[in-house]
Amino acid sequence: MPRPLRASKGGVVYHVINRANTRMTIFENESDYQAFEKAIVEAHERRPIRIIDYCIMPNHWHMVLWPEQDADLSAFLGWLTMTHTQRWHANHGTTGSGHLYQGRFKSFPVQTDRHYYTVCRYVVRNPVRAGLVDRAEKWPWSSVGLKQSVNSKTAGLLSDGPLERPIDWLEFVNQPETDSDLASLRESIQRGRPFGEMDWLKRVVKDFGMESTLRPRGRPRKSVN
Repeated sequence: MPRPLRASKGGVVYHVINRANTRMTIFENESDYQAFEKAIVEAHERRPIRIIDYCIMPNHWHMVLWPEQDADLSAFLGWLTMTHTQRWHANHGTTGSGHLYQGRFKSFPVQTDRHYYTVCRYVVRNPVRAGLVDRAEKWPWSSVGLKQSVNSKTAGLLSDGPLERPIDWLEFVNQPETDSDLASLRESIQRGRPFGEMDWLKRVVKDFGMESTLRPRGRPRKSVN
């Protein structure tokens, strides 16, 4: 089976995710989280990219990225995941024991309208949905937690996005997503599908060669004569 395409054109906002192999916990303590954030900073220094939001969870992480050039996304994420994998195994004495991640990162273009806000909220509300905190900004390993820490060395890492955020952004973030939005987002992740309105979606999947993400699952039914 051919390797699935990963969108990586510049000038597009992406929702990016990567999960640990077998969904094992790879961020167990503060040192694990700090090591990954350090790798993010180093990756950004090597291949600058606009980081709008991110959230590191115990067994996976999300980012909202806005690359300028076509090669930026793949270069940034490729170095980040490779470096983090090598360092994690070295720090945990498991070098040569197997894969840290399920595979390469997954990236999904996002329409820059209300869908953009929905994705950003979804990313930073992960700890709330998981029951780890009661408000998104209380999770220190995310962009909203980072913004609350004025003394953080990585506070300057984040960029503004293509749309201005409301003044009451934190209140918006802490409002639960609708069932419809959650279902659409999860389908985007499961199918590797861009996230947006259908007219936009049809155009983008054609531009990116991702038409298969719109096809119904399963084998086509046999015609009955």
